[in-house]
Amino acid sequence: MAAAAAAAGALRVACARASGSTLFHSSIVRHDNQSMKKMLVLWKQPLSPFLLTGQRKLYTAPVRSVLRLRPLHLLVATGGGYAGYKQYENYKENQLRKSGLEPPPKIASDWEVSLYKSVPTRLLSRAWGRLNSVELPTWLRKPVLSLYIWTFGVNMKEAAVEDLHHYRNLSEFFRRKLKPQARPVCGIHSMISPSDGKILSFGQVKNCEVEQVKGITYSLESFLGPRADKENCKSKPASSFQKQLVTKDCNELYHCVIYLAPGDYHCFHSPTDWKVSHRRHFPGSLMSVNPGVARWIKELFCHNERVVLSGYWKHGFFSLTAVGAQNVGSIRIYFDQDLHTNNPSYSKGSYNDFSFVSNNNHEGIPMRKGEHLGEFNLGSTIVLIFEAPKDFNFYLKPGQKIRFGEALGSL
Repeated sequence: MAAAAAAAGALRVACARASGSTLFHSSIVRHDNQSMKKMLVLWKQPLSPFLLTGQRKLYTAPVRSVLRLRPLHLLVATGGGYAGYKQYENYKENQLRKSGLEPPPKIASDWEVSLYKSVPTRLLSRAWGRLNSVELPTWLRKPVLSLYIWTFGVNMKEAAVEDLHHYRNLSEFFRRKLKPQARPVCGIHSMISPSDGKILSFGQVKNCEVEQVKGITYSLESFLGPRADKENCKSKPASSFQKQLVTKDCNELYHCVIYLAPGDYHCFHSPTDWKVSHRRHFPGSLMSVNPGVARWIKELFCHNERVVLSGYWKHGFFSLTAVGAQNVGSIRIYFDQDLHTNNPSYSKGSYNDFSFVSNNNHEGIPMRKGEHLGEFNLGSTIVLIFEAPKDFNFYLKPGQKIRFGEALGSL
């Protein structure tokens, strides 16, 4: 009995120890779990605004605040750096001018041109065209059009209809007609200005390069595209593209670029007596053709959408090209009803040809000097490239304002 009681007592002691050990272990586990929870809570809380390390304060910020402020800081730093760079460039240009030297032209890099092209200017131009076609209430027409007239310096005394209530929308106002006596056509000289505008450049075409503005050129072949009449090309297969256009050895190739500002008369006319035999439409970008942009982007006219009318006048090859621009996606040629510009989609580098030569019309469409030829929706650029004798003279100055009907040049 005594042995049994001793065994039972030992068993109770062992069980008590085991139970105490279990309780002790579970208390440790509970303590560890509570510590972990406290650590997690502390970890999830934002960092203290400052940490004391000796006498030095280290300021920190929540991660979200850093991510939220970083783009702004980057934008400010980038914009400030670019502004500083432009100021430095202007300073260098001024120093060169003071020294009597002309600073070299600034040419946009490939990535800058690609960035500009990435802007949906064609879509914006179509939206602008639709907005211009919205009919304005009668009471709103005069305030809106008066603001445009004041902004761009439009001379309404020359308009065939001076009453602003007559124009139902901005598009009709852009294409307004002039009084017959407002633009007398010069009858003495063989070539007149086809439109109102500003002379950007003129002169002889050299080395298959045409001057866009002073110091900036573009490729003649890229601008006009390959010859449409293959028969004439076969006679001079090894010659340059420029020489292929010239039909007579005693002639030269000339060019003239006229920029139409938003306030100018938006229609364009035939600059001389000639026959239009071919039309080529280049779908393309619609970047601004402002003189400042033309000095910045090389071959700007080759990038933009354009309509090339080519044919012959009394001295040989003659072409007139209407170049589209931002917000000017609409180019209209009066005798060409099949032409549709600023289409939603197009293939890069493509062009569409149309011949006006037919069985009934072997030479093309005759155009008389001063005759209505086409119109822009807002204003853009006209480029003339033509063949003429070597003694052809321009009566122009770079940068001068010119009006339709005034003399461009003659023999």
